[in-house]
Amino acid sequence: MAWDFSTDPEFEAQLEWIREFRNEQIAPLDLLYPKLPYYPLEGDLGVYVRSLREQVKARGLWAAHLGPELGGQGFGQLKLALINEILGGSNWAPNVFGTAAPDTGNAEIIAHYGTDEQKEMYLQPLLNGECFSCFSMTEPHAGSDPKMFTTEAVKDGDEWVITGSKYYSSNARTSKFVIVMAWTNKDTSAYQGMSMFLVPSDTPGIEIERHIGMFSEHEDEGMHALINYNGVRVPAENLLGGEGQGFHVAQTRLGGGRVHHAMRSVGVMRRALDMMCERALSRETQGSLLADKQMVQSDIAESYAQLEMFRLLVLQTAWKIDQHHDYKLLRKDIAAIKFMMPSVLKDIVWRSMHLHGALGVSNEMPFSEMWQWAPSMSIVDGPTEVHKITVAQQVLKGYKPSPGLWPTEFLPPRREWARKVLDERIAALKTGAPA
Repeated sequence: MAWDFSTDPEFEAQLEWIREFRNEQIAPLDLLYPKLPYYPLEGDLGVYVRSLREQVKARGLWAAHLGPELGGQGFGQLKLALINEILGGSNWAPNVFGTAAPDTGNAEIIAHYGTDEQKEMYLQPLLNGECFSCFSMTEPHAGSDPKMFTTEAVKDGDEWVITGSKYYSSNARTSKFVIVMAWTNKDTSAYQGMSMFLVPSDTPGIEIERHIGMFSEHEDEGMHALINYNGVRVPAENLLGGEGQGFHVAQTRLGGGRVHHAMRSVGVMRRALDMMCERALSRETQGSLLADKQMVQSDIAESYAQLEMFRLLVLQTAWKIDQHHDYKLLRKDIAAIKFMMPSVLKDIVWRSMHLHGALGVSNEMPFSEMWQWAPSMSIVDGPTEVHKITVAQQVLKGYKPSPGLWPTEFLPPRREWARKVLDERIAALKTGAPA
């Protein structure tokens, strides 16, 4: 059995190019225009960003999450994870590399389930970087629990009529189209009665009640929205993946997305650890460097260990996906990285922020945005608690109850068994019989 932690030299050279490209050419965008990655590109800024995208395409790194038939390189989840680890340290990098959420997930499901016409109308502009998209699934009263959804799509001739409300619809502000999840058959379970629809954002009846920001963002500044669908009519051919396939389509979308989020979080963790170590070696107090203080050394050691353990779990999960090509088979592993991610991220960023003292909690350091990523990741793609339950249930499937009153590792009968085995084998050796 092969067991290899190395990256082939050719791909490692690509990763090194990405790091340098991010640090030298994308970093100015992060520093000067941190809020604009999901807005239409205009003027000189548009010229610059498009020039960066052309360099990415020339290196064969554009839309790396997709196969060659759709303009990607067919890298697979492991290589994509290593790329996302680097891109995670930047707001603009996913946009420049054609891997920005929610567009990556939306592109994946259209690629998997879309008709030729749907791919031409919705997928190709997305892959070309000509537009943004929105994913509209969760609801105000239900969160991400599909059993509690109320948004419904009713067939009327050769059209579907969508009615309901969706909360926290990602990227609604600048999207050209929305992917909406709605009931199409309430006589069955949510897992067979939901469907997905491709809906142009300018369709009559779509009402954005308000935009929702993150933490300290100003009112109406954010990139998520509360959307009301007031009898929104779409042609029957706008159904994505077949009637009743909505839940299955959503799971296909979310599985890979959770791996991508995890490795982008690793990139944030790595940046926080780098900042922590630099600060420890630069700041002197009470007669010595912070790096010489045992409590600081403890924080650095724990942060390093947490980061490396989590990173390896994510990479192993990505490798398993490449081996089996079945997200359902790997529910346990994907759920594990999902619920671990916010906890490890919070710990490392918090320690680094704390080590910087008052400077760390100021708006002259990037910790605020880095830290708020942690609670966000505990909610995105399903709350942490749900994924812990999934892991526990999947782990327990590999076990069975003890056959009798006592646990199988209860020592008295184990010792009795061991004595019997040793007596028999020693006796056999004395008589020359096979042990």
